[in-house]
Amino acid sequence: MPSLGWQELLLILLIVIIIFGAGKLPEIGGALGRGIKEFRQATRDESEEHDETTTETAAREPAPKDLS
Repeated sequence: MPSLGWQELLLILLIVIIIFGAGKLPEIGGALGRGIKEFRQATRDESEEHDETTTETAAREPAPKDLS
């Protein structure tokens, strides 16, 4: 997948300014930042819950018996 260069990013920014106007950009940026922060928090919480569940399950399982 090709990466975006500065020309493409500038074009996207200009289109966004034309569509939403310069006054709405701080609101859009703030909403985007809050969304990213909430997403990171949710994935961190889910990861911690998964780790706790794995630890509890491992503690409850008996140790494997030696077959030799």
